[in-house]
Amino acid sequence: MENNTCKIGVVGAGSWGTTLAAVAKDSGHDVTLWVYEQELLEILDKKHCNTFYLPDIEIGKEIRFTGSIKEAVEEKKIILWVTPVKNFREMFKKGLEFSSPDTVHVCASKGIENNSLERISQIVEETNSDFSEKGFAMLSGPSFAKETSQKMPTAVVVASRDIETAKAVQRAIATPYFRIYTSEDVVGVELGGALKNVIAVASGIVEGLGFGNNTRAALITRGLAEIIRLGKFFGAKKRTFAGLSGMGDLVLTCTSSLSRNFSVGKELGKGRRLSEILEEMNMVAEGVYTTRAAQALSEKHGVKMPIVNEVYKILFEDKQPNLAVNDLMSRKLTNETI
Repeated sequence: MENNTCKIGVVGAGSWGTTLAAVAKDSGHDVTLWVYEQELLEILDKKHCNTFYLPDIEIGKEIRFTGSIKEAVEEKKIILWVTPVKNFREMFKKGLEFSSPDTVHVCASKGIENNSLERISQIVEETNSDFSEKGFAMLSGPSFAKETSQKMPTAVVVASRDIETAKAVQRAIATPYFRIYTSEDVVGVELGGALKNVIAVASGIVEGLGFGNNTRAALITRGLAEIIRLGKFFGAKKRTFAGLSGMGDLVLTCTSSLSRNFSVGKELGKGRRLSEILEEMNMVAEGVYTTRAAQALSEKHGVKMPIVNEVYKILFEDKQPNLAVNDLMSRKLTNETI
């Protein structure tokens, strides 16, 4: 893998999958991007522009596009998985039929599977009978696809329980505009990337209600405390949440309308219903689905997550956002502890 040219497959042609395909191409690799929508596949072949999810950004003509999962993953040294979490298990199973035993699977999706309450790494280990820590890594961090695709300086983290795997992925796909750090804390990187989306929904609600910077700062800080609590329960390292996949990604998604999760929350704060908001979106807001999983994990394991609690009630029990804020602010006064 190292610095030599290799074959890389990217599964998922949303905004982030398309961007990572371009990053891998800029790293000098032979890249194949799997596309779900037949119409989009034809557009990409003809125009080399993802008009569905990343308009106005030209994609390198060197990238190959395919609707065949076999073609996307067969004989690839690295496969970047960038599908919605709810589709990941099914797609990964299909891909395993054609991928090589020495392929490194790098997941760049952020979320928790609703039905099983499993993280991506758990799904991979459960699904792949030949699972090896050397063959899996998570990629996460503060990275809006639009900005990265415009080659704006971006920093992310790649985590693998085998640090040499993380370093190999780091060397393989880093570019002058896409800086990659390494970590061995897969669980921390996974949970930071997933749970920040729930807090981003809450931040958007705060914006929609017309509250200011004081409120947002409090929300981000206490939201991080909740993420750390759940992370510590599952064995994540506390310091991971002070890094790119924790605080970095949390600040980004809680402060910008480029975040789909923030945008959903903002509309909720204005009084709109979740169903009508989602109907208007052509991309997945993972925070909506992750809220269900986070709430379930909180209850199952007795981990206090009051902000997650209230976001869940707003999303799925039609609780009025202003009442949720009042309930959060009127809880029993306590010491500031994680």
